[in-house]
Parts: sequence; structure tokens; C-alpha cells
Amino acid sequence: MKNKLSRVVDALPGLVWTALPDGRIDFLNKRWCEYTGLSADEACGQGWETAIHPEDLPEVLDRWRSVLASGKTLEMAARLRRFDGAYRLFLFRICPLVDASGQLVRWCGVDTDIEDRLQSEEAMHARWWLWPPAREHHFRSIADDIPGLVVLMNPAGEIELVNRQVLKYLDTTPEELKGCSIIDTVQPDDRPDVLARWREALDSGRPYEFEARLRRADGVYRWFQTRAFPLRDAEGRMVYWYLLQTDVDDLRRAEALLAGEMRILEMIATGESLPTTLTDLCLLVEKLCTGWACCSILLLDPENGKLWNGASPSIPKGYAEAIDGFEIGPNVGSCGSAAYHGRQIVASDIATDPRWTAFRDLALVHGLRACWSTPIFSQQGLVRGTFALYAREPSTPTRDDQVVVAQVTHLASIAIERNRVEENLRRSEAYLSEAQGLSSTGSFGWVVSTDEHFLSDETFRIFEYDPSNKVTLQMILDRIHPQDVALTWRAIALATEGKNLDYECRLLLPSGSVKNLHIVAHGNRDPDGRLEYIGAVQDVTRTRLSDEALGKARSELAHVARVTSLGALTASIAHEVNQPLSGIITNASTCLRMLAVDPPNIDGARETARRTIRDGNRASDVITRLRSLFAKKDVTTESVDLNEATREVIALSLSELQRSRVILRPELAEDLPPVTGDRVQLQQVILNLLLNASDSMSGVNDRPRHVVIRTRQDDDDRVRLAVEDAGVGVDPDCVDKLFEAFYTTKNGGMGIGLSVSRSIIESHHGRLWAAQNDGPGATFSFSIPRGPVRMTKVKSLGILRARAPMDAAHIMRTP
Repeated sequence: MKNKLSRVVDALPGLVWTALPDGRIDFLNKRWCEYTGLSADEACGQGWETAIHPEDLPEVLDRWRSVLASGKTLEMAARLRRFDGAYRLFLFRICPLVDASGQLVRWCGVDTDIEDRLQSEEAMHARWWLWPPAREHHFRSIADDIPGLVVLMNPAGEIELVNRQVLKYLDTTPEELKGCSIIDTVQPDDRPDVLARWREALDSGRPYEFEARLRRADGVYRWFQTRAFPLRDAEGRMVYWYLLQTDVDDLRRAEALLAGEMRILEMIATGESLPTTLTDLCLLVEKLCTGWACCSILLLDPENGKLWNGASPSIPKGYAEAIDGFEIGPNVGSCGSAAYHGRQIVASDIATDPRWTAFRDLALVHGLRACWSTPIFSQQGLVRGTFALYAREPSTPTRDDQVVVAQVTHLASIAIERNRVEENLRRSEAYLSEAQGLSSTGSFGWVVSTDEHFLSDETFRIFEYDPSNKVTLQMILDRIHPQDVALTWRAIALATEGKNLDYECRLLLPSGSVKNLHIVAHGNRDPDGRLEYIGAVQDVTRTRLSDEALGKARSELAHVARVTSLGALTASIAHEVNQPLSGIITNASTCLRMLAVDPPNIDGARETARRTIRDGNRASDVITRLRSLFAKKDVTTESVDLNEATREVIALSLSELQRSRVILRPELAEDLPPVTGDRVQLQQVILNLLLNASDSMSGVNDRPRHVVIRTRQDDDDRVRLAVEDAGVGVDPDCVDKLFEAFYTTKNGGMGIGLSVSRSIIESHHGRLWAAQNDGPGATFSFSIPRGPVRMTKVKSLGILRARAPMDAAHIMRTP
């Protein structure tokens, strides 16, 4: 825009410059630089002061400072050095430029050479005006060299003489102007004010100044600044009026365009609606392009290629409604064609333009005779709409019109693109809000140093706070479950160090209900270096309740599996119980016989009583192991010696294995480190693997039914237990299916043993797998971490997501 304004003011006849509100010169037109011999870079800032006569500079600076303080218009005279070193007297006229809110945005100045005019005024005291030839010679010797329009009028207001610039502007002769009034060339709307000012000047005899539009020879009105000076004779009588008229149309247009642009940009920046912004754009153009009657902005729908009304404040209503939503094409009026081809289309006469066939009658009946349409492009070069100007007579755009429209189409593009971005943003926000509601996930922002919190609507819903409240850290802590407050403070401490957060906590709401939350946040530095966090908070209460319900179901299933195993161990259990019971009976009978002899054998009876107690304890231990293995109880975490647990299972199942002709060989590693877990659950897995190994060899008769159970410590601080059989083996294609629920390869099997076993091992952060042996049979193994390791804390086999322990980079908690 600055380049366009520069080209406009360079064409003005005077020396033009602008300054920032603080008085620093930021622009000088080409004429100013050519006259002073200073470049724009040399003159900007305070460099212009070197062109002022040293004797005049102090007063100039003093008055310049005073006008900066007052914000008012200023006129002053001073001598300005020409490029050849000569000084000439100039009139400096300075005006403030304000925006729509009245805020000062710039100073504009015009410097006019009055050296010759001053000399002419001094010569007025000679009586040259009494003789017409001398009067005309004197006038032309001065006025014809002045770039503006100069008129000599008699006290009655009739034109006596004009300089050649007037003749050229009006395209007339001196004879045709003789006796005419200058008011005849003034635009009718401006005449009342001009006449009032003229009468006031005649009555007072004082100089006056006004701005009005003067008609050019081609009928176009342009703005001129008119300054009138009285010419008096020696006795003080008014004899003539000098009028100096300076064309300020380009300057006014540039100022109006600049002010309009600033107003439109302010509307865009403050979020004014698109229709209101585009309407103001149309009104601005209608004010600046006076040769056109009205204008409109049509918006292109890229989906269907149709143009829809965006703004048309002065377009006839019937015409605007009729063309709303028409499809673009190569020959569809000016707007449809401009949008289709992506270039300006000028229909200087709608009555004869072939592109207007479809709309010609409609346009003519509404008094529209010419249309000039310009496409509005996005930054990516896509057509977003069209800007059209209509005239009531055949017309074509002028150079000034082109300058205005080029600028306003750029502003329209900014407004349209801003609206599209905002619409997309609103749509994205709506989608995000819906998605957050569906997933119970909210978002938040937190500036650590200022404790500013920004919560999404879903986050407000999760915490059950009113979105109109300003959230503070204390308000958040008030919602945290008392048992999780310390955890939250540890998370805050990590946040102050810029660490990323990933943890779970609970809320205790005023209603007494509890919510489980999963919080993830990443910290970054803003442009000011402040630490701020962007994060998400998810309500996982339903998930946790579902996990608990699933875990309870799995626990019930595990219990069923253990009870099922009880049936398979009936003979072994009976043998284990019968042995101590038989011993108890035998020892009791022996004790009675020893006591019945005379004298009684007290020492022998005492020994048999001890053996009876021993066998009773042995039977009690068997029953205790059975109850612990098959009873339904909560998971307990303890340090477990896997070798000892294995020996107990072997002892419990040995009779059953012997009955099935299974030869069991334990290979238990010495110095095996303990593991952390639930002893009963681990024994259930071992028992299941032993019984499966025995069942796999039930049909083997051509080789010994060997089972090897071995333990060892792996290199990665894990403990492994493996059960190797010599049975039928496993199908490599079906290995993974073996651990699926209700999948079985045994007749009458339930298919839950291995599935439950895998769940148990995974709850201990381990894994269970099967592999085919090099020879006959298969090996089932599990590996779990050596103790002390934190087992997933559940009351069932429902497996919660494993978490890493809390450290400086990661904070976790499983409620």
C-alpha cells in the first residue's frame, strides 16, 4: 500500500511528505527530493533540517514541536534550499491524519513555493491593473509558471484572467471564460458552502481557504484546495481577488483509501462479521470511485462453482436476489466469467457485450449499463469471489479506479480468508469438543510461573466446576482425593523442573463420588521463556470399574480351574491324607497296648503319642495346602521361593503322577533368588503345567513317560520355570491358540487352564510360552522378574496397564 500511495503523491505538483506521530519524517515524494537534491534516506528522520535556512530553522523546529503536542493543523513559511544552493520561500501546510477512533496515525505535509507570489504581491502597489494589456502581461508573467490553477477575479466574482493551467483543465479559451463565475465549475453539492465562504470573504475582505470539487473538461470532478487573496490599491480599496487552486484529489483519495484500509483492517482484527466488513468495503469503493454507481462482492462456493451474495449495499434489491447463486462459466456475465477465467472482465456496455446474454435484460431493467469485475484471490492463488462495480452509463475503469480496486480486493481476500480460518477453527473446536465428550477427555493449559490455567469445557465437566469460574491451583487441589494429594504435589514439583507428566490420580467430588483420572502433560517454553504445559486429562473411572469387573470374572474362572484340578488329584489327595491317618490309627493302637501292660510302658506310650501328633500335623498340612490352593481369596503379594513352592506342588501331585506311570525328575537350581508374587497363583500355574504334561503322555506306551521340571535364573534378572514332557508335542501352527480361552486339545477339557495361567503370569510382569522339543514332547515355560519387584496391584486376575516406577522423568500411580 505504501508503494501505491508513493506513486500517487509523486504525481502531485507540490512537495509532499509524511511523518510518524512522534514527528520523525518517514516519506518524501519525488518532487521534494528532486528540489532539495537530498535522497529519501538522507532526508528521513532529522535529515530534512539541513534543507531549511539556518536563520529559519529554530522557529521551524519550535513550531513543529508545538504542533506535535497540540495535534492541530499548522501553516508556516520558511526558506527551503534548492538543489543548486538557492533558497526560496515556501509555505508549509501540515495536517494530522487520524483513524476512525480519532487516534493520530500520521502527519501529512505539503510545501508550496510562494517566492514569486510574494514578489507579485509587493508589485501590486504599482498601478499595473489599471491598463488591461499591462494587467494581462503582469498576470501571465507570474501565473503561467505556477503549477496550480490561478484565477484573477473582480470584486463581483467574475473571471478576469486565468493562467494556462486553467484553460487546459477546462479545455476552453479566455474569451469563453470572460465574465463567467468560478462557481459554475463547482460540484453542485459543494456550491452552498463555497458561496457562503465567498460572501463572507467579500464582506470581510480577508483571505479565505476552502476545498471543493471542480468539474474537468471531460465532466469528471476533482478535489481542489482554493486559497483566495485580496488585491488592494494604495487607498486600501479592493480591486481584484487572486485564487490559487491546487489539485488535492489524489491526496484526498490516498488519505481516504488509507483511512478506509485501516478501518477495514481494524474490523478484521476485532472479529467483525464478514458481511459487515464486506459491506463497508463496498461503501468505501463507492465513495472513492465516483464514476461508478454501486458495487458488490460475490463469494464463490468451491463445491458447486456458484457465486453467492457477500455484500451489495447499493445494488438494486431485485437484481441482487435474481443473480444470487448462479454458476460460473466462460461467458456468464462479468462476475461469472472473471471467477471462471481468474482475470478482470470489463463489460463497458452491457447492452452489447456477448457475455451478458443471460443477464442483459435483468441488468438493463434495473438501470445497470456497465460492469467491471475483478476476481478475489487467496494467498494460494485460488479464486474466492469477485468484486464488481456497476455504472448507469457505458464506462471503463480509470487508472485511479484500478488502484483503489486492486487494494480493496486484497483487503477482501484478507477478510474472506480470515473468515474461512475462523469457520474452520470453530468447526474443529466443535469436533474436538464432541470428541472430548465422547472419550471423556479434556484438555488444559498451565503457565507455571503465573499459575494461569486454561481448561476446556470437558475438563470443567470432569472437575465439576462452572466454566465461568477462574480456576486456580488450589481449586484443583480441593478436588483431589486426600490419599492422592501427596502424589499430586510430587507431580507439581516435577512440573516446575520442566519434566513431562504421565500419572493417575483420583478426584473426590462434593457429592462423595470418586473419579479416576489419567493425566498426561508436556512442558514447553513460550517466546518469553515462561514454562507452560499443554496436557490432557481423561476420566477413566468406567474403565477402572470395567477392569475390576473383568478381573473378578477372571478370578472366578481361575477358581473354577483350580477346583477342576481338584478332581484330577483325587487319588493323590486321598493317598496324601490316608498315609498320616493310617499312622495315627496305628500309633494310637500301639499306645493303648503299651499303657495296658503291667507295668505300663510309659516311655513307649509317650513316643507313640509323639508320632501320633506328627502324623496329625502332617494331615493338617495337607489340608492347609489344599485349602490355600482351592479356596477363593484375594490376591496377596509376598516373597516366594519358587523352588519351595514347586516342591509343595510336586508333593501334592506325586501320587497322581505315579498312578499315571509318570517319572518326574526335578532339576531345581541352587541359590535361586526369590520372586515377588502370589504364592497360590504361581502354584496353580505349576500344577496346571504338571497335569497338562501328564495328560499329554496318557496315550504314550512306546517310551518312558518322563517329565522334567527345572528352575534357573536367566541373564536378565528373571527366574524361569520349565516343564518338559515326552508326550505328543504341540502343533507349531496352533501354539498361540493354546493360550486362548476355551481352546483345548484334550477330550473333555474346558480350555481355561492355560488361558488363566497366562493371565496370572502376565499379572506378575512375566510371560508364558510353549515350544516343541527336539525329540518327542513339548516344553512349557514361564519367566517372571526376580524380587523385590512391584506386582500389579489387583484383587483379581484383571490386568491393569503396567506402569514404570515414578522417577524424575515419569510420575505414575495405579489407584
